[in-house]
Formats: sequence, C-alpha cells, structure tokens
Amino acid sequence: MDKTLTSQELIAELRDGMVIGIGGWGARRKPMSLVREICRSSVRDLTIVTYGGPDVGMLCAAGKVAHLVFGFVSLDVIPLDPHFRRAREAGLSSVELDEGMLQWGLYAAGLRLPFLPTRAGLATDVQRHNPQISTITSPYPDGEVLLAMPAVELDVAIVHVNEADAAGNCQVLGPDPYFDDRFCMAAKRRYVSCERIVPTEQLSDSGPLQTMLLHRGLVDGVVESRFGAHPTSCAPEYGIDVAHLNEYAAAVEPDAWAAYGERYLSGSDADYLAAVGGEDHLERVPATTF
Repeated sequence: MDKTLTSQELIAELRDGMVIGIGGWGARRKPMSLVREICRSSVRDLTIVTYGGPDVGMLCAAGKVAHLVFGFVSLDVIPLDPHFRRAREAGLSSVELDEGMLQWGLYAAGLRLPFLPTRAGLATDVQRHNPQISTITSPYPDGEVLLAMPAVELDVAIVHVNEADAAGNCQVLGPDPYFDDRFCMAAKRRYVSCERIVPTEQLSDSGPLQTMLLHRGLVDGVVESRFGAHPTSCAPEYGIDVAHLNEYAAAVEPDAWAAYGERYLSGSDADYLAAVGGEDHLERVPATTF
C-alpha cells in the first residue's frame, strides 16, 4: 500500500470553500511546506481550523481564508502574528474558542457525535460572541448545566510528523503530540508531511509504540518534506527559526509582503530551502524539546 504523493498532487485535491484543519501548535510542528503550497495555489475561500501559528497569518496574507476557527494564534517567540492581527482588524470572519472546547469539538467529530458536553468555556464570553453554541442540562440527578460543544467537522486535515512509512503509519518523536490525531479523526481526508519516509520496520528503531501517533487508517496521503515544518520547530530535530519568524512578521505592509512572497513562496520546496540558507544552515538551528 503506497500512499506517497507530492505536495502538488495533494493540493490538487483541495477545492475552494473547504474546511481545512491544520495540526501543530503555535510555532511548533506546523505543516508549513503544505501551507506554502496552498499559498501558491489558486484555492481560496477556505475555512481554517487550528491552534494557530504562522500557518494562519501566511494564509490570511495570501488571501486564502474566508473564515477562521481557532484556539489562539501565536508565534511563541512573537506573542501575536501581525498578519493575523491585520486580517482580524480588517473584519476577518472568525470564531475564537477556548483551547479545550476546540479539541473537544474535534473529538466529537471524530466520534461522529453532534456534540460533547464540557465545562470548558462556561462563565466566559464565548457564548456571548457565539450564541449558536448551546448549553445542556445533565439528565442525571446532579442536573449540572454544561456547554454542548458542537462537532468541528473537517473536509481535510494536514499535519507534520517526524517519520512515516509509505502506508501512512506516522511517528512523532517530540514529547507532545498536540492534537494532530484529533484533527485527523475529525476529517474526511487526512494528509501528512514528514521529515522522512522510512520502511515500516524502521519506525520501531526510532521510538516506542507510544510515538506512533497515527495509523494508516487515519492517513490518505504522505508527502516527504525535509524541514517541512520550518520556520516552526520539529522536535527533537530542529527548533523554531526565530530569525526567520522575525523576518516574516516584519513583512506586513503590502510591498514587504510581496517581497517576502517573491523570495520564499514563489518557487518549489527546494527553492524555499535554498532561500532560507539550505539544509546545512537549518541543521544548525538549535533543537528544542517542544
């Protein structure tokens, strides 16, 4: 079973108006090579669901986002992505959720349930800003009023991992899986970029069973993309490229963004790696544990 494909073949399966979930967390293990490929494509009017980092800002700056569902948007070393800030101040349609609510909504979709009850989001302004989110009273003697978090259903999920085999079994070697498995469970189609495609038997050489985050039944396509999370981290192999994130964050004005796009978004993955200094340079970016 061979599910390998190129990033161009993956993006060719996307359509205008899709709901796309993006894994990772802030500036950590984001599928940035696939995000850049979306930026280069003609796809538009997307609903993006994510714990956001530069994926959100970049797609907003490229004019790809019609609606955003998010738990937060941060570059970690830069508290708020300025491209996201500009889009939201300009009236970007969005739903901001408590982080626990978002993962519970993804889990509900993965379980094929219409909602799941939770205490997350109660006594906050989430419902005031999102009156479509209801509460529900426990049918048991406690009678507790809980928030009924609706399922967050996705057309497509994209995530980045350390290693995968050609069948779609995926391994995360960093200490935190974030909610990448929840994104894949919630989606109709699931695609993974990885640092390396390896033989199935080699997956056990790199880590124990607990590192096997995704099995092949949750993956429809695998793209090999060395440094595919850059400029976000992919622990334990490389860390957040702070210098590049600063360059990206500074390119907010139209002329500056056009120059950034010409340098980093207009070519292939190989062109991008060359533009940021090549693999030798990226291998010297300090590794992180997150």
